[in-house]
Amino acid sequence: MPPGYQGKPFRDQFHKSGPQQIPGVLQAALYDLGGEGVAYHDTTPINEGSKLNHTANHCRPGVPEYICYFRENEGVDISYTKDFADFNHPNLVDPPKNQLYIGWEEDVEWTNYTVKIRKAGNYKIIALYGNAANPLQFDIDGVHAADCQLPVATGSMHKWNKAEIGQITFSQAGLHLLTLHYNKGNNLASFEFVPVR
Repeated sequence: MPPGYQGKPFRDQFHKSGPQQIPGVLQAALYDLGGEGVAYHDTTPINEGSKLNHTANHCRPGVPEYICYFRENEGVDISYTKDFADFNHPNLVDPPKNQLYIGWEEDVEWTNYTVKIRKAGNYKIIALYGNAANPLQFDIDGVHAADCQLPVATGSMHKWNKAEIGQITFSQAGLHLLTLHYNKGNNLASFEFVPVR
């Protein structure tokens, strides 16, 4: 981990395991604890997803408030997949029901993740995303590590695809800080890291 990093792995009553593990699926909404400038950078202090979900019909029947208003007091904009927005049309790949995602993105925003690398090596990255065919970047321990590309514009924030976007190399196992840099125009749900054999 970078010396002096003050963020902590996300934990709550439903997510108790701490660092997300690689190989595995990294959930975008489970970025580190620590706040603006430490665990993330967002251009506005309001969680736009929670703000929307407090309006009529956006916290859907049967969906727990924990999902509707996930991390509502933080600046990263988070919502979840809904029947009337994400499943009322064909998707290239259907996302999970009630899948949390980061949206309302702007250029220069980023999120930090403390990850546990179980095995050093080269990994392909598979993203679950909506909308634009944007570039993304990843840093490892504060050093640029991967340039990635969302391959297909889906046509809508709520039309989803799952596809390989690039590769990244973790030279050492153990705890590392993974930083995701994203751009305006996407919903980002998860990233699967799969060893390249």
